[in-house]
Amino acid sequence: MLQEKDNNTETLFLSTVDNDERLLISLGYKQELKRHFTPLEIFGFAFSLIGIVPSFASVFIYSIPNGGAFAMVWGWAVCFIFIGAITLATADLASAAPTSGGLYYWTFMFSSEKWRCFLCWIVGYSNTISNVASVAGVNWACAIQIMAAASIGSDLSFQATIPQTFGLYCALMLIQSLICSFNPSIMARVQTLFIIINLLLFCVLLIGLPVATPKEFRNDAKFALEDFTNVSGWPDGFALILSFLTPLWSVGCYDAPVHMSEEATNASIAVPMAIIFSIFSVSVLGWAMNISLVFCMGRNYQSIIDSPVGQPIATILFNSFGKTGTLVVWSFVILTQFAISLNQLLTASRQIFALSRDGGLPLSRWVYFVDPRTRIPTHAVWFGACWSLLLGCLAFAGDNAIGAIFSLGVTGQFVSFCIPMSARFLGGKALKPGPFRLGRLSLPVTAIAVAFMTFMTVVFMFPLTPSPGYKAGSFIKPLIQYVKTDFAGGVLILATIYFYFPKYGGINWFTGPISTIEAPAVQVKNDAAEKE
Repeated sequence: MLQEKDNNTETLFLSTVDNDERLLISLGYKQELKRHFTPLEIFGFAFSLIGIVPSFASVFIYSIPNGGAFAMVWGWAVCFIFIGAITLATADLASAAPTSGGLYYWTFMFSSEKWRCFLCWIVGYSNTISNVASVAGVNWACAIQIMAAASIGSDLSFQATIPQTFGLYCALMLIQSLICSFNPSIMARVQTLFIIINLLLFCVLLIGLPVATPKEFRNDAKFALEDFTNVSGWPDGFALILSFLTPLWSVGCYDAPVHMSEEATNASIAVPMAIIFSIFSVSVLGWAMNISLVFCMGRNYQSIIDSPVGQPIATILFNSFGKTGTLVVWSFVILTQFAISLNQLLTASRQIFALSRDGGLPLSRWVYFVDPRTRIPTHAVWFGACWSLLLGCLAFAGDNAIGAIFSLGVTGQFVSFCIPMSARFLGGKALKPGPFRLGRLSLPVTAIAVAFMTFMTVVFMFPLTPSPGYKAGSFIKPLIQYVKTDFAGGVLILATIYFYFPKYGGINWFTGPISTIEAPAVQVKNDAAEKE
C-alpha cells in the first residue's frame, strides 16, 4: 500500500514536471536546468533571500538620519502600499511566462516590432546589473556585520578599515561562488531551515529585545510613533522619501523567484505565489520589527550612527543584550545574511545565464554553459561573481559610493520592471494569462506600480547627504547639482551605445529571445527536401 502511494506521488510529480517543460517549450526554450525546487522551497528561497532581520540591518542606516522613529514606522507603512502594487503586477506576469529571463522576455513579447529588440536589450542589461549590484550590496553588508561582531568581541577596541572589510568581502564572494557551483538540490533543501532561522531572529527582536532593554534606552509611545528627527541635511519631506530605501531594499527582490522558475516545479503557480507571500509576509513582519526597535533604541540617534561598533542594529542589540547576548544573536544574523548572499548570487547567475543564452552579453558563448553533471550554469555564476567584485571596489570611494551600490540594486531593478509593465498595455500585444491573474485590476495596479518606481528612480539618484555648501532654502536650484554619480544611468547609456555601435553593436545581431528547441528529425529532412 505504501509502495503504491509512493508510486502515485512520483507519477504526480513527473506529470507536474512534464507540464512545466511543456510550458517552457511553448515559450521557446528546452529544459536545460533541473527542477530541484518544490513550491514550498521556492517560497523559502524568496523568503530567506529577503531575510527580515539581516536585510533590514544592512540598510537601517538610511532610516535613522532621514526621519528617525517616524520614518521607521510610518515611512515603512506608506511604502508598503506601493510595494504591494509592484508585487501583484510582477506576479501577474510571472504566472503567464515563468522563465529565467522573465523581465526582458516579457518586454520582447509585449513591445512593438520597431522597439522590441532595443527595449529587450535595455531591460536585460538593467536587470543584470541590478542583480549583480545586489550581490555586491548584500555581500558588503555581510562583511560589515562580521566586522561589527569582531568589534563587539574586542570590547570595541577593534575598528575595521576599508581594505580589511574588502578583503573579507572577496573571501565571502569566493566561498559563495564555490557553493553555488555545487549540486543545487542542496540549496533547495536548506531553504526550510533558513525560514526557521529568520523567524526565530524576528522573534528575538520582537519579544526578546523589549524584555532585555534597560530603562535608559526605552522610549514612550509619543516618541516612538511621533518623533521626526532629520540629521541628513535634506529638507524634511525629501529626507522622509529617502528613508524609503530601507523598505525598498529590505523587501525587494520581487524578480528572484522568476529567475529561478526554470528550476521550480509547478512554476506558473509556485513562482507568483512565492513572490506574493514572501513580499507581503516580510513587509508585515518588518513593520512589526520597526515598532519594536523604536521603543528600544534610545533617543540619541547620533550615538547609534557614530558608534564604534560600526553597525546600527548591532549597536542597539549591544545596548540591550550586552556583549555575550549580542554576539549570540548577531552570529545568526550573519548566518542568514550569508544565506541571502548565496540566494542572490543564484538569482544573478540565472539572469546572466538567460541573457547569454539569447546572445545578449559579451562572451555569451562562454557564459552560456550548463555543467552536464550538475546541470548548473557554472560559468554564469563566476561571471556574476567577478562583476560583483569589481563593483565592491567602489567601497574605496567613500560612503556615498557604498550608498550608490545599494541604490543601484533598487533603481536598476525599477527600470527593468517599468518597461515590461508599461509595454503590456502600450505595446498592442497580448500574452495568454497564467493561473494567477489580476483581471480588471491589472491596469490600475500596474499604473500605481510604474508611477511609484519612476518617481523613486529619480529620488535615488540623489546622494545620502547634500553637497558641501548646500542650503535648505535652495532646494529648487538645478537638481543636477546635487545628483550623485548615477551608475544605473551610466550602465544604460553604455548599453545603448553598445546596441547602436556601428557594425559590432547589438542592433546588427541581437534578435531578442532565441528558441533553443531543436526541430524534429523528420521536419529537418522535409525542409532539406524542399530546398533540393
